[in-house]
Amino acid sequence: MDLVKSHLMYAVREEVEVLKEKIAELMERITQLESENNILRAGASPETLAQLPPPQPQQTNNPS
Repeated sequence: MDLVKSHLMYAVREEVEVLKEKIAELMERITQLESENNILRAGASPETLAQLPPPQPQQTNNPS
């Protein structure tokens, strides 16, 4: 039984590491897209900006 538990714990830890890496990649992508969005909005005309939906409030889920 301990062998099964040990193997399961190892698998879970490995999956947690994979998910942490994926979260880091996604957070980096969000930052990049927000930067691009700000640049594009700065160069857009007021008429174009008026056609866009209002910005969504950011969620502050901070994974540890």
